[in-house]
Amino acid sequence: MNTNKKAMMSAPNTDQNILKEENNNRIIHKKTDTLVYALGGLGEIGKNMYCFEHENEILIVDAGVHFPEENLLGVDYVIPDFGYLVKNNHKRKILVITHGHEDHIGGIPFLLKSVDIEAIYAPRFAVALINKKLEERRMLRGVKIIEINEGSRIKMEHFTVGFFNTVHSIPDSLGLLITTPNGRVVETGDFKFDLTPVGTNADYQIMAYIGQIGVTLLMSDSTNSGVEDFSISEKKVANAILEITKKATGRLIVATFASNVHRVQQILESAVASGRKVIVFGRSMENVVQIGRKLGNIKIGEEHFITADQLSHTPANKVCIVCTGSQGEPLAALSRIASGTHRFIKLIPGDTVVFSSSPIPGNGQSVNQVVNKLFKAGANVLTKSILNNLHTTGHASQEEQKLMLQLIKPKYFMPVHGEYKMLVQHRDTAIETGVAPENIFTCANGDVLLMRDEKVYQSSMRIPADDIYVDGNDISGVSTAVLKDRKILSDNGLVSVIISIDSRESKILCKPVIVSRGFVFIKDSQSLLKEAELIVYNALKERMKTRTTFSEIKNTIRSTLEPFLYNKTHRNPIVIPVILNSKAAMLQMQQQRALKNSNHKAASE
Repeated sequence: MNTNKKAMMSAPNTDQNILKEENNNRIIHKKTDTLVYALGGLGEIGKNMYCFEHENEILIVDAGVHFPEENLLGVDYVIPDFGYLVKNNHKRKILVITHGHEDHIGGIPFLLKSVDIEAIYAPRFAVALINKKLEERRMLRGVKIIEINEGSRIKMEHFTVGFFNTVHSIPDSLGLLITTPNGRVVETGDFKFDLTPVGTNADYQIMAYIGQIGVTLLMSDSTNSGVEDFSISEKKVANAILEITKKATGRLIVATFASNVHRVQQILESAVASGRKVIVFGRSMENVVQIGRKLGNIKIGEEHFITADQLSHTPANKVCIVCTGSQGEPLAALSRIASGTHRFIKLIPGDTVVFSSSPIPGNGQSVNQVVNKLFKAGANVLTKSILNNLHTTGHASQEEQKLMLQLIKPKYFMPVHGEYKMLVQHRDTAIETGVAPENIFTCANGDVLLMRDEKVYQSSMRIPADDIYVDGNDISGVSTAVLKDRKILSDNGLVSVIISIDSRESKILCKPVIVSRGFVFIKDSQSLLKEAELIVYNALKERMKTRTTFSEIKNTIRSTLEPFLYNKTHRNPIVIPVILNSKAAMLQMQQQRALKNSNHKAASE
């Protein structure tokens, strides 16, 4: 008996060992298995994308983007790697959207460019946002978008999808019940439990019923896993905003997330209740207000809005300005107001500026800079603190996460939508509610779970799930080398070395000229640059004593100049050699190339 067979006979008779074949100790997938994996959303906040695969079908839940950190210079979006889906383009695929936030719908235009999607199913508000997004990119034609609600049902060959209402900071937010050949999965989407919600209430009874009929795997929002107790109700925020709106003696400027439609609705309603006219600034805010009014989520008549031309003629205590920029974004409306560069608004003493938001981690410094500028201009600035309720989250805190776990009663649990520490904290919360630790899977993007006969196992299979950096509309991805060059340029600048040669005689026609940008101040560094030109010149004379190539000349310039500059300045600029060949040499090269091509053509004939 060989070693592998002995190992199989001696191993305990557990489900995990039944799945294992001692050939490289890998779990061998059966055709009848259901695969569950994330292409985005695990170990990060953003670019949510969760996939369920069975035989010839892939059900995709959400397709979001992640907005780049400061170190990703020039990158517009970070999207999931769609390579695995492209590879499986022969399989039937549908996309189901839980709600309309950018981290759940922002990747749709990029996904549609490379992956065959049969149809997109989305709730009403998300449909309007998706249509707007695709219309702006001229991609609306040929895309099948189907509106869904809590009563909808999607039937595929292997999957059946049902829905239930959840509470979030945007209207029409849904959770999913996915019935697969190997068990039931609940994907909550983003949610919180608010007992006095502004919009539609959560379907508590339906969630409890789903828990009673039995759930194999729960995938639940982990964003606020580290926050204890219940989050405050949106109604309390509404009351706080109304009180401030009534008390403000001058203009009221309110900044919040454009995507937080319920908050925008409350701000506008408070303004109207206080006898103020409303004006909206910021493209994303204008789009959301327009869509919200069209769909009836924002019930404010046209008579309550004013234009930019009317702003200067309206009494200060009768104005409410709603704008973007609550996170200190440099180009957002509030940042331009604070800097005095906005076209229509100049701050005056007596203005009240309200931040109805909390800084996203990493944005604290940008927000503080804007707040300081607002104070310097004489504005009264109010931010969220223990003294007021100017903001509440749209994500479940620990006690709300426990309630979801108790309602759904899953056998297996996979925390999703969160940084790694959030996933671990959610895991601990699940253990508190009675989920067995061995039945909880803290996964990374690309990890695969196997569902088989209403049991879930961790697979050794990995799916490529790297970040793809989008520059403009190019979804091929900005390579690491490009980002590295951008980082060097931002830190150390650029040095260009221009040389004139005659390649026929292997001769330098004049001394090199060095041009610097972002490296050193040229006026104060003439001696350094002259010395650098001389060192490069001497190295090139030595190199061109024998026949050489353009590539070797460039390498000589770099290998000579880079160490010299580092020794003198302790900085490593990008060195770009520019070779100018003499006209006679270029003409001779063209003639030789033409002769070579004609000889090749004659030989082939």
